[in-house]
Amino acid sequence: MTYSRSNILRIGARVLSIVLGAIFAYAAYVKLKDPWALFAMNIESYKVLPLWAVKLVARALPWAEMAIGILLIAGILRRISTTAALLLLAVFFGLMVRAYAKGMEINCGCFGPGEAISWKTLLRDGSMLAGAIFVTAMSFLRGGKRAAADASVAAEPAYRA
Repeated sequence: MTYSRSNILRIGARVLSIVLGAIFAYAAYVKLKDPWALFAMNIESYKVLPLWAVKLVARALPWAEMAIGILLIAGILRRISTTAALLLLAVFFGLMVRAYAKGMEINCGCFGPGEAISWKTLLRDGSMLAGAIFVTAMSFLRGGKRAAADASVAAEPAYRA
């Protein structure tokens, strides 16, 4: 059996989507098993949100991560779930780069307490961001081809004389 380039890309995007989904679900689980205040302290250390927003994010973000993880693993609502993962990872990565560049010695908060921001966490999260860009692009490219095919079928006459 031979695979075309588009099949390989589609399979790779699906596998990567499942991996990203598992990472999101695991990150959510780690945050949800501990009291939310521990995660709030990690968020507050970035010094970008007021206290009321820190509390809101600390309570809501793990549930959003879990939902995104489940959607990515299940492969449903692909455009929404991949875009949400991409946006979250872009924000996380940007905040981590900012903190690292400022020399802030803080925990990233990615997978619970105790993980200081370093070049290793930047490499890991940057790789996840690159994967999310690929998966998101594939979800839109596949949908665009499908929509174009549906439009061409709809434009054909129902019967030929």
